[in-house]
Amino acid sequence: MSHPASVRDDEIPAQVYARRWYILGVLCTSLLVIVLANTSMNVALPTMARELGLSTSAQQWVVDAYALVFAGLLFTTGTLGDRFGRKGFLQAGLVLFGLGSVFATFIADTGGEVIFTFDGDAAGQKAALRAFSGDQNFVSQTYVAVEPGGLDPCDLRLQQGDGAVRELVARRVPLYRFVLGNVASRYDLDRADGRIDALREAAKLVSSIRDKSKVEAFSRELAQMLGVDVEEARAEVRRAAGRPRTDARPARSASPAGNPSPARQAPSLPDLRDPRFSIERETLKLVVQFPGSVGAGIREVGVNDFTHPTYRSVWEVVQGLGGPAHGVGDPNWTARLQDAAPDDAASAAISALGVEQLLTAKEPDASYVAAHVYRLQELTAMRRIAEVKSRLQRTNPVDQAVDYNRMFGELVALEQHRRNLRELAVGSS
Repeated sequence: MSHPASVRDDEIPAQVYARRWYILGVLCTSLLVIVLANTSMNVALPTMARELGLSTSAQQWVVDAYALVFAGLLFTTGTLGDRFGRKGFLQAGLVLFGLGSVFATFIADTGGEVIFTFDGDAAGQKAALRAFSGDQNFVSQTYVAVEPGGLDPCDLRLQQGDGAVRELVARRVPLYRFVLGNVASRYDLDRADGRIDALREAAKLVSSIRDKSKVEAFSRELAQMLGVDVEEARAEVRRAAGRPRTDARPARSASPAGNPSPARQAPSLPDLRDPRFSIERETLKLVVQFPGSVGAGIREVGVNDFTHPTYRSVWEVVQGLGGPAHGVGDPNWTARLQDAAPDDAASAAISALGVEQLLTAKEPDASYVAAHVYRLQELTAMRRIAEVKSRLQRTNPVDQAVDYNRMFGELVALEQHRRNLRELAVGSS
């Protein structure tokens, strides 16, 4: 049995043997490049999956594609190296790898800025929405700079010089803040329903962000922008994330020939017996059943103290007849109120308020009436406080210092007024 002959040290050329450690270093360097390349891909894979929304199958394709490209280039460059020289191809590969690493580390991800310039009109807002949907495809931070006159940067530079362009760039705002601000500007944020509608629409944009680590920060800024509670904004963003998209219009159901489609129903009003309106209901029961016991304390009550549309309508009827004082000693007071009611809902409410028992077994006196009146005014003050807090939250204390200080003083006065009403209500009960 023959064994392959081993190469003895004295058979290796002396020049090659002297460079044996250099040769080992070259081989280790080549292997190190391969290991670094594979490691960088594995480290970047979770971030790619999160920011690009890659599924498990897509992530597997990323790994397989890398291996396929590596295998294909291995045979290609090996053949070319045998033909034109291994040393030159190895050196070229190391230089190319080094330049690519330097570019990816110090140039491709410098934390730079991408600044869009949009007009403030509807077309510009549409362009901003499209840019926002692709914002996560950019490595750099994205901003928006809007020139009030609608000039693009080139025309601005030609007409007003380089300083105007620098000033335009200095006034840039983050793209997401520009888009959310446009959504908020379409609603009356001084109204509670306007804030709710703006929150619902803006929450759809926030929930669509693929990088979920940014959703929390955007939710906080959205709450500050709209003047709502942070928890309320978070809850709406979570609801929007779980709500199915309804971009396409639902198909209309065909109505039988000759039969017109039914008219759209008006939104239903809240239940009159809802606990939120219990103070309003009790106060109106006193006005309808005991106009003489209400006295002068009811004069401080206004139509804005009633939030339910039907109760507000009933109070307007009472004011239209001259107030509760005109019902003292009038056995037809309830009937007169019903006759003056503007609609069936108000008439039915007056009828119910005239027969429903009070929440006290004794005859209502001045203190009982005062407790309800003060409590009703306290609720109005609380709503006013919420509105002022909302506006204060949306006001910049530096750029709008005068308005901020004025609203802060108004808030302090309202809080003091609310505490006084609470003390009066507790003292009267």
